[in-house]
Amino acid sequence: MKTNYEIRYAAHPEDARSYDTQRIRRDFLIEKVFTPDEVNMVYSMYDRMVVGGAMPVKEVLPLEAIDPLKAPHFLTRREIGIFNVGGPGVVKVGDVSFTLDYKEALYLGAGDREVTFQSSFPEHPARFYFNSVTAHCTYPDRKVTQRDAIVAEMGSLPESNHRYINKMLVNQVLPTCQLQMGMTELNSGSVWNTMPAHVHSRRMEAYFYFELPDEHAICHFMGEPQETRHLWMKSNQAVLSPEWSIHSAAGTHNYTFIWGMGGENLDYGDQDFSKITELC
Repeated sequence: MKTNYEIRYAAHPEDARSYDTQRIRRDFLIEKVFTPDEVNMVYSMYDRMVVGGAMPVKEVLPLEAIDPLKAPHFLTRREIGIFNVGGPGVVKVGDVSFTLDYKEALYLGAGDREVTFQSSFPEHPARFYFNSVTAHCTYPDRKVTQRDAIVAEMGSLPESNHRYINKMLVNQVLPTCQLQMGMTELNSGSVWNTMPAHVHSRRMEAYFYFELPDEHAICHFMGEPQETRHLWMKSNQAVLSPEWSIHSAAGTHNYTFIWGMGGENLDYGDQDFSKITELC
């Protein structure tokens, strides 16, 4: 068992304009989310969000309090949202166990307790993707399935963005401190997400892309609306989106992505849109 982490520092938008491809990938792309029998984390200075993944195969993996947290437990001053994007698995929180199947989610509130990840079948390991942000109060733990979600159907096939937005760990479904997470599924023939593009200055966001065939790729767009940049990504990779940046993508195949937000407010509709024809 091994826990890996790195720190990503925040960037001023005027500085980010001068980044080349290598620098953009280094600062915003999270290439390795899952490693067998390891926990990988990125501690971001954007609203102190931790983005990570745990892939237990033969071992039970603990959610360790990495050094930047300066806390006895990972959840001492944090809440976390966990999505299983692999085989069946179990998240144990203190003496309570939660079984998560594919595309099921779990919210855990702040508090001093041990958290572990385990796969039900090592030959088909679970993959637990998680986002964590700071929390000033504690809300109850809760498992959330797609049946519990608030689902919004958006877009159309002629616009190449017919999709279903599953709002799962959001304040309309359960109370959270500042974390909001959900999952967007694109229908066959649709490749564009989050159009028209937008920013929300009071929240940062992270995207995790999956269900994309190995021979395909996703082009994630970021940056200020008039200073856009792109990142080519593979399946099972994540990207950080600063509060000043748009976050949108187009793939060479339809896919699914998990979005997670942290920041000052819980208003999903707090967005400043940019017209498609005005992006440059």
